[in-house]
Amino acid sequence: MTAEAEQHTHRQPNRLADRSPEISGAEIVAELVPPPQFENASFDSYRPDANYPSQAGAVERLREFAGVWRAQQRPGGFFSRNRKPKTELPGIYLDGGFGVGKTHLLASLWHASPGPKYFGTFIEYTALVGALGYADTVKQLTGAKLICIDEFELDDPGDTMMMTRMLGELVATGTRVAATSNTPPNSLGEGRFAAVDFLREIQAMSSNFETLRIDGLDYRRRDTSGLAVATAPEQAEHLVGALLTRGSRVSEDDFGALIKHLGTVHPSKYIKMIAGIDVIVLENVFLLTDQTDALRLVAFIDRVYDAEIPIIASGLPLHDVFDTEMLGGGYRKKYLRSLSRMVALTTGELPPHAG
Repeated sequence: MTAEAEQHTHRQPNRLADRSPEISGAEIVAELVPPPQFENASFDSYRPDANYPSQAGAVERLREFAGVWRAQQRPGGFFSRNRKPKTELPGIYLDGGFGVGKTHLLASLWHASPGPKYFGTFIEYTALVGALGYADTVKQLTGAKLICIDEFELDDPGDTMMMTRMLGELVATGTRVAATSNTPPNSLGEGRFAAVDFLREIQAMSSNFETLRIDGLDYRRRDTSGLAVATAPEQAEHLVGALLTRGSRVSEDDFGALIKHLGTVHPSKYIKMIAGIDVIVLENVFLLTDQTDALRLVAFIDRVYDAEIPIIASGLPLHDVFDTEMLGGGYRKKYLRSLSRMVALTTGELPPHAG
Protein backbone atom coordinates (compact mmCIF):
# COMPACT_ATOMS: atom_id res chain seq x y z
CA MET A 1 0.00 0.00 0.00
CA THR A 2 1.39 3.40 -0.95
CA ALA A 3 1.82 6.12 1.67
CA GLU A 4 -0.93 8.15 0.00
CA ALA A 5 -3.36 5.22 0.03
CA GLU A 6 -2.54 4.51 3.69
CA GLN A 7 -3.20 8.15 4.52
CA HIS A 8 -6.59 7.98 2.77
CA THR A 9 -7.41 4.74 4.60
CA HIS A 10 -7.02 6.48 7.96
CA ARG A 11 -9.04 9.52 7.03
CA GLN A 12 -12.09 10.06 9.18
CA PRO A 13 -15.46 11.39 7.99
CA ASN A 14 -16.66 14.78 9.14
CA ARG A 15 -19.68 15.20 11.39
CA LEU A 16 -22.09 17.95 10.39
CA ALA A 17 -23.39 17.91 13.97
CA ASP A 18 -19.99 19.24 15.06
CA ARG A 19 -20.27 22.26 12.79
CA SER A 20 -21.74 25.51 14.14
CA PRO A 21 -20.56 28.06 11.58
CA GLU A 22 -20.87 31.81 11.87
CA ILE A 23 -22.00 33.76 8.85
CA SER A 24 -22.30 37.49 8.35
CA GLY A 25 -25.08 39.34 6.58
CA ALA A 26 -22.68 40.17 3.77
CA GLU A 27 -21.80 36.47 3.38
CA ILE A 28 -25.48 35.48 3.23
CA VAL A 29 -26.15 38.13 0.60
CA ALA A 30 -23.10 36.96 -1.37
CA GLU A 31 -24.70 33.49 -1.55
CA LEU A 32 -27.79 34.91 -3.29
CA VAL A 33 -26.78 33.70 -6.74
CA PRO A 34 -28.15 30.88 -8.93
CA PRO A 35 -27.21 27.36 -7.76
CA PRO A 36 -24.30 25.60 -9.52
CA GLN A 37 -26.49 23.76 -12.02
CA PHE A 38 -27.69 27.12 -13.34
CA GLU A 39 -24.47 29.12 -13.18
CA ASN A 40 -24.24 29.09 -16.99
CA ALA A 41 -27.97 29.24 -17.75
CA SER A 42 -28.96 31.50 -20.62
CA PHE A 43 -31.91 32.14 -22.88
CA ASP A 44 -29.92 30.53 -25.70
CA SER A 45 -29.33 27.32 -23.72
CA TYR A 46 -33.03 26.91 -22.88
CA ARG A 47 -34.60 24.34 -25.22
CA PRO A 48 -38.29 25.16 -25.74
CA ASP A 49 -40.63 22.28 -26.57
CA ALA A 50 -42.13 22.94 -30.02
CA ASN A 51 -45.37 21.31 -28.84
CA TYR A 52 -45.83 24.12 -26.29
CA PRO A 53 -45.42 27.53 -27.98
CA SER A 54 -45.71 29.30 -24.61
CA GLN A 55 -42.16 28.15 -23.83
CA ALA A 56 -40.61 29.97 -26.79
CA GLY A 57 -42.95 32.86 -26.02
CA ALA A 58 -41.64 33.02 -22.47
CA VAL A 59 -38.06 33.26 -23.70
CA GLU A 60 -38.96 36.12 -26.03
CA ARG A 61 -40.91 37.95 -23.33
CA LEU A 62 -38.08 37.63 -20.80
CA ARG A 63 -35.61 38.89 -23.39
CA GLU A 64 -37.83 41.97 -23.71
CA PHE A 65 -37.98 42.32 -19.93
CA ALA A 66 -34.18 42.23 -19.77
CA GLY A 67 -34.00 44.55 -22.79
CA VAL A 68 -35.38 47.45 -20.75
CA TRP A 69 -32.09 47.64 -18.87
CA ARG A 70 -30.15 47.67 -22.13
CA ALA A 71 -32.38 50.44 -23.47
CA GLN A 72 -31.80 52.45 -20.32
CA GLN A 73 -28.04 51.95 -20.61
CA ARG A 74 -27.89 52.76 -24.34
CA PRO A 75 -25.92 55.96 -24.96
CA GLY A 76 -27.78 58.92 -26.43
CA GLY A 77 -27.48 59.67 -30.08
CA PHE A 78 -29.29 60.91 -33.15
CA PHE A 79 -31.93 58.17 -32.96
CA SER A 80 -32.20 58.04 -29.17
CA ARG A 81 -35.47 60.01 -29.17
CA ASN A 82 -37.11 57.14 -31.04
CA ARG A 83 -35.80 54.53 -28.61
CA LYS A 84 -37.84 55.27 -25.55
CA PRO A 85 -38.04 51.97 -23.61
CA LYS A 86 -41.37 50.22 -23.29
CA THR A 87 -43.21 50.91 -20.03
CA GLU A 88 -42.89 47.75 -17.95
CA LEU A 89 -44.43 46.49 -14.76
CA PRO A 90 -41.63 46.05 -12.22
CA GLY A 91 -42.50 42.41 -11.55
CA ILE A 92 -42.87 39.28 -13.64
CA TYR A 93 -44.20 35.93 -12.39
CA LEU A 94 -43.36 32.67 -14.19
CA ASP A 95 -46.36 30.37 -13.84
CA GLY A 96 -46.01 26.75 -14.86
CA GLY A 97 -45.88 23.12 -13.79
CA PHE A 98 -42.91 21.19 -12.52
CA GLY A 99 -40.05 20.65 -14.96
CA VAL A 100 -40.93 23.23 -17.64
CA GLY A 101 -37.72 25.16 -16.99
CA LYS A 102 -38.95 28.04 -14.80
CA THR A 103 -35.77 28.09 -12.71
CA HIS A 104 -33.61 27.95 -15.84
CA LEU A 105 -35.45 30.96 -17.26
CA LEU A 106 -35.29 32.82 -13.94
CA ALA A 107 -31.53 32.23 -13.77
CA SER A 108 -31.17 33.29 -17.41
CA LEU A 109 -32.90 36.58 -16.62
CA TRP A 110 -30.58 37.06 -13.64
CA HIS A 111 -27.52 36.50 -15.83
CA ALA A 112 -28.87 38.94 -18.44
CA SER A 113 -29.45 41.75 -15.96
CA PRO A 114 -26.98 44.33 -14.65
CA GLY A 115 -25.96 44.31 -10.98
CA PRO A 116 -26.36 44.57 -8.17
CA LYS A 117 -28.76 41.61 -8.37
CA TYR A 118 -29.81 38.71 -6.17
CA PHE A 119 -31.16 35.20 -6.77
CA GLY A 120 -32.51 32.93 -4.07
CA THR A 121 -35.37 30.75 -2.97
CA PHE A 122 -38.12 32.18 -0.83
CA ILE A 123 -36.65 30.28 2.14
CA GLU A 124 -33.25 31.91 1.62
CA TYR A 125 -34.75 35.39 1.75
CA THR A 126 -36.79 34.62 4.88
CA ALA A 127 -33.65 33.11 6.44
CA LEU A 128 -31.84 36.35 5.66
CA VAL A 129 -34.55 38.30 7.48
CA GLY A 130 -34.30 35.86 10.39
CA ALA A 131 -30.55 36.36 10.61
CA LEU A 132 -30.34 40.13 10.06
CA GLY A 133 -33.78 41.44 10.97
CA TYR A 134 -36.22 43.06 8.59
CA ALA A 135 -34.74 46.57 8.50
CA ASP A 136 -31.14 45.42 7.91
CA THR A 137 -32.29 43.00 5.18
CA VAL A 138 -34.06 45.82 3.33
CA LYS A 139 -30.92 47.92 3.73
CA GLN A 140 -28.74 45.12 2.30
CA LEU A 141 -31.00 44.62 -0.73
CA THR A 142 -31.77 48.28 -1.46
CA GLY A 143 -30.18 49.37 -4.72
CA ALA A 144 -30.61 46.00 -6.42
CA LYS A 145 -31.56 46.18 -10.09
CA LEU A 146 -33.22 42.75 -9.91
CA ILE A 147 -34.34 40.33 -7.21
CA CYS A 148 -35.20 36.79 -8.33
CA ILE A 149 -37.28 34.63 -5.99
CA ASP A 150 -37.49 30.96 -6.90
CA GLU A 151 -40.23 28.84 -5.32
CA PHE A 152 -42.17 31.64 -3.65
CA GLU A 153 -43.85 29.94 -0.69
CA LEU A 154 -47.60 30.42 -0.40
CA ASP A 155 -48.20 28.26 2.68
CA ASP A 156 -47.07 30.59 5.49
CA PRO A 157 -49.21 33.75 5.76
CA GLY A 158 -46.73 35.52 8.03
CA ASP A 159 -43.75 34.97 5.76
CA THR A 160 -45.81 35.84 2.69
CA MET A 161 -46.92 39.15 4.22
CA MET A 162 -43.37 39.95 5.28
CA MET A 163 -41.98 39.23 1.82
CA THR A 164 -44.74 41.24 0.13
CA ARG A 165 -44.01 44.23 2.36
CA MET A 166 -40.28 43.98 1.66
CA LEU A 167 -40.78 43.72 -2.09
CA GLY A 168 -43.09 46.72 -2.00
CA GLU A 169 -40.40 48.81 -0.32
CA LEU A 170 -37.72 47.66 -2.77
CA VAL A 171 -39.89 48.17 -5.87
CA ALA A 172 -40.58 51.71 -4.68
CA THR A 173 -36.83 52.39 -4.94
CA GLY A 174 -36.60 51.06 -8.52
CA THR A 175 -35.86 47.37 -7.99
CA ARG A 176 -37.48 44.92 -10.41
CA VAL A 177 -38.65 41.46 -9.29
CA ALA A 178 -39.04 38.08 -10.98
CA ALA A 179 -40.55 35.07 -9.21
CA THR A 180 -41.76 31.50 -9.53
CA SER A 181 -43.81 29.59 -6.96
CA ASN A 182 -43.35 26.14 -5.52
CA THR A 183 -45.10 23.42 -7.50
CA PRO A 184 -44.37 19.87 -6.36
CA PRO A 185 -43.57 17.20 -8.96
CA ASN A 186 -45.95 14.55 -7.61
CA SER A 187 -49.05 16.50 -6.67
CA LEU A 188 -50.98 14.89 -9.55
CA GLY A 189 -52.04 18.17 -11.07
CA GLU A 190 -52.88 19.89 -7.78
CA GLY A 191 -51.80 23.52 -7.91
CA ARG A 192 -50.09 22.93 -11.24
CA PHE A 193 -50.70 26.54 -12.21
CA ALA A 194 -50.48 28.79 -9.17
CA ALA A 195 -50.91 32.30 -10.59
CA VAL A 196 -54.31 32.84 -8.96
CA ASP A 197 -52.97 31.73 -5.58
CA PHE A 198 -49.80 33.77 -5.99
CA LEU A 199 -51.58 37.01 -6.90
CA ARG A 200 -54.16 36.54 -4.17
CA GLU A 201 -51.54 35.99 -1.47
CA ILE A 202 -49.45 39.01 -2.53
CA GLN A 203 -52.51 41.18 -3.18
CA ALA A 204 -50.76 44.31 -1.93
CA MET A 205 -48.20 43.83 -4.73
CA SER A 206 -50.24 41.96 -7.33
CA SER A 207 -50.81 44.98 -9.58
CA ASN A 208 -47.03 45.19 -10.03
CA PHE A 209 -46.74 41.70 -11.53
CA GLU A 210 -47.22 40.47 -15.08
CA THR A 211 -48.05 36.75 -15.21
CA LEU A 212 -46.16 34.71 -17.78
CA ARG A 213 -47.68 31.24 -18.18
CA ILE A 214 -45.42 28.40 -19.34
CA ASP A 215 -47.14 25.18 -20.41
CA GLY A 216 -45.41 21.87 -20.97
CA LEU A 217 -44.38 18.48 -19.65
CA ASP A 218 -41.66 17.77 -17.11
CA TYR A 219 -38.54 17.83 -19.29
CA ARG A 220 -36.97 15.20 -17.02
CA ARG A 221 -40.03 12.93 -17.41
CA ARG A 222 -39.37 12.04 -13.79
CA ASP A 223 -41.27 9.08 -12.35
CA THR A 224 -43.51 10.73 -9.78
CA SER A 225 -43.63 7.51 -7.76
CA GLY A 226 -39.83 7.36 -7.42
CA LEU A 227 -38.43 6.04 -4.17
CA ALA A 228 -35.36 7.06 -2.21
CA VAL A 229 -32.63 4.47 -1.80
CA ALA A 230 -32.02 3.15 1.72
CA THR A 231 -28.60 1.54 2.08
CA ALA A 232 -27.93 -1.28 4.55
CA PRO A 233 -25.69 -0.08 7.43
CA GLU A 234 -22.81 -2.41 6.55
CA GLN A 235 -22.96 -1.33 2.90
CA ALA A 236 -22.99 2.32 3.95
CA GLU A 237 -19.85 1.78 6.02
CA HIS A 238 -18.18 0.07 3.06
CA LEU A 239 -19.06 3.02 0.82
CA VAL A 240 -17.71 5.50 3.37
CA GLY A 241 -14.41 3.66 3.49
CA ALA A 242 -14.16 3.52 -0.29
CA LEU A 243 -14.98 7.22 -0.64
CA LEU A 244 -12.42 8.23 1.98
CA THR A 245 -9.79 6.07 0.30
CA ARG A 246 -10.28 7.84 -3.01
CA GLY A 247 -10.05 11.24 -1.33
CA SER A 248 -13.71 12.26 -1.07
CA ARG A 249 -14.75 14.56 1.73
CA VAL A 250 -17.50 12.68 3.54
CA SER A 251 -19.76 13.65 6.43
CA GLU A 252 -21.30 10.87 8.53
CA ASP A 253 -24.05 11.65 11.05
CA ASP A 254 -26.69 9.90 13.06
CA PHE A 255 -29.96 11.23 11.69
CA GLY A 256 -31.43 12.03 15.10
CA ALA A 257 -28.28 13.85 16.21
CA LEU A 258 -28.25 15.91 13.01
CA ILE A 259 -31.94 16.84 13.33
CA LYS A 260 -31.30 17.97 16.92
CA HIS A 261 -28.26 19.97 15.82
CA LEU A 262 -30.18 21.70 13.02
CA GLY A 263 -32.34 23.21 15.75
CA THR A 264 -29.28 24.99 17.17
CA VAL A 265 -28.11 26.46 13.85
CA HIS A 266 -29.97 29.19 11.99
CA PRO A 267 -31.11 27.97 8.53
CA SER A 268 -29.13 30.78 6.91
CA LYS A 269 -25.99 28.95 8.10
CA TYR A 270 -26.86 25.54 6.64
CA ILE A 271 -25.03 26.41 3.43
CA LYS A 272 -21.85 26.91 5.43
CA MET A 273 -22.42 23.70 7.39
CA ILE A 274 -22.13 21.62 4.23
CA ALA A 275 -19.29 23.61 2.65
CA GLY A 276 -16.47 21.38 1.45
CA ILE A 277 -18.49 18.17 1.69
CA ASP A 278 -18.70 15.81 -1.30
CA VAL A 279 -21.02 13.11 0.09
CA ILE A 280 -23.41 13.16 3.07
CA VAL A 281 -24.07 9.95 5.01
CA LEU A 282 -27.12 9.76 7.30
CA GLU A 283 -27.44 6.80 9.65
CA ASN A 284 -30.57 5.42 11.34
CA VAL A 285 -33.14 7.60 9.53
CA PHE A 286 -36.53 7.52 11.28
CA LEU A 287 -40.03 8.93 10.90
CA LEU A 288 -40.36 12.59 11.88
CA THR A 289 -43.47 13.52 13.84
CA ASP A 290 -42.50 17.02 14.96
CA GLN A 291 -43.29 19.63 12.31
CA THR A 292 -40.55 22.01 13.44
CA ASP A 293 -37.95 19.27 12.96
CA ALA A 294 -39.47 18.39 9.59
CA LEU A 295 -39.34 21.97 8.31
CA ARG A 296 -35.71 22.26 9.40
CA LEU A 297 -34.95 19.12 7.39
CA VAL A 298 -36.72 20.67 4.38
CA ALA A 299 -34.53 23.78 4.62
CA PHE A 300 -31.41 21.62 5.02
CA ILE A 301 -32.27 19.41 2.02
CA ASP A 302 -32.84 22.53 -0.10
CA ARG A 303 -29.25 23.61 0.56
CA VAL A 304 -27.90 20.09 -0.08
CA TYR A 305 -29.84 19.86 -3.34
CA ASP A 306 -28.61 23.25 -4.56
CA ALA A 307 -25.04 22.19 -3.74
CA GLU A 308 -25.61 18.87 -5.59
CA ILE A 309 -24.25 16.75 -2.74
CA PRO A 310 -25.41 13.12 -2.95
CA ILE A 311 -26.78 11.39 0.15
CA ILE A 312 -26.22 7.84 1.39
CA ALA A 313 -28.86 6.99 3.99
CA SER A 314 -29.56 3.95 6.16
CA GLY A 315 -32.63 3.16 8.20
CA LEU A 316 -36.06 4.33 7.03
CA PRO A 317 -36.07 5.35 3.34
CA LEU A 318 -36.06 9.14 3.13
CA HIS A 319 -39.25 9.14 1.05
CA ASP A 320 -41.04 7.93 4.22
CA VAL A 321 -39.51 10.47 6.63
CA PHE A 322 -42.59 12.76 6.91
CA ASP A 323 -45.71 11.40 8.61
CA THR A 324 -49.11 11.32 6.91
CA GLU A 325 -50.47 14.24 8.94
CA MET A 326 -47.68 16.48 7.62
CA LEU A 327 -48.24 15.37 4.03
CA GLY A 328 -51.91 16.25 4.34
CA GLY A 329 -51.39 19.59 6.06
CA GLY A 330 -50.67 23.18 5.12
CA TYR A 331 -47.03 22.54 4.23
CA ARG A 332 -47.87 19.68 1.85
CA LYS A 333 -46.22 21.27 -1.19
CA LYS A 334 -43.05 21.99 0.73
CA TYR A 335 -42.78 18.38 1.94
CA LEU A 336 -43.52 16.92 -1.49
CA ARG A 337 -40.79 19.05 -3.05
CA SER A 338 -38.36 17.91 -0.37
CA LEU A 339 -39.27 14.25 -0.89
CA SER A 340 -38.59 14.63 -4.61
CA ARG A 341 -35.22 16.15 -3.87
CA MET A 342 -34.28 13.40 -1.40
CA VAL A 343 -35.18 10.80 -4.02
CA ALA A 344 -32.89 12.55 -6.50
CA LEU A 345 -30.06 12.90 -3.97
CA THR A 346 -30.11 9.21 -3.01
CA THR A 347 -30.57 7.74 -6.47
CA GLY A 348 -28.20 9.82 -8.60
CA GLU A 349 -24.67 8.72 -9.41
CA LEU A 350 -22.02 10.06 -7.10
CA PRO A 351 -20.26 12.97 -8.82
CA PRO A 352 -16.45 12.81 -9.10
CA HIS A 353 -15.85 15.70 -6.68
CA ALA A 354 -12.78 14.29 -5.03
CA GLY A 355 -9.35 14.39 -6.50
